[in-house]
Amino acid sequence: MPPRTTPQADVRTATWAQDREQIQRIRRAVFIEEQRIPEADEWDALDPVVTHVLAFTHGDSAKRDAVGTGRLEPTGKIGRVAVLPQYRGTGTGVAMMQRLMDLAAERGFTDVYLHAQVTAAGFYERLGFRADGPEFDEVGIPHQRMRRSVGKRDGTPVGPHGDAQRPVEPG
Repeated sequence: MPPRTTPQADVRTATWAQDREQIQRIRRAVFIEEQRIPEADEWDALDPVVTHVLAFTHGDSAKRDAVGTGRLEPTGKIGRVAVLPQYRGTGTGVAMMQRLMDLAAERGFTDVYLHAQVTAAGFYERLGFRADGPEFDEVGIPHQRMRRSVGKRDGTPVGPHGDAQRPVEPG
């Protein structure tokens, strides 16, 4: 069972069409500027069609800032999880991952997977993910494929009709 951390951010579902600027700002800061991932490798054709989440600081809604983002692909893959440096360790990443796993369960997935940067694998392990295969290189950074089962934390059935599916991976 994943740890229960009191989130220091509110997480909501987002769309590329409505929230593109905030999603891009966070991913640019974390992946392109901080981690030096080439910009051409960061943006892809999935962005307009996947489900995104955004994490916001607590406080007056007019003054809240988006501080984290992530996405759930139609294959059951969680990806592009990014939290601005000053908000890491506050429960923001945990809250986003819990929301992404809830979304996966609502869509009928019984498992999700991700490609964790090796330096972040411990974070995902604390959330119940387990290594699934050897380490590999992705955009010049060592990654570990990880997987875990999901189910709604509130106890509601998995899937819209209680049905379930496993991730379908490309290739």
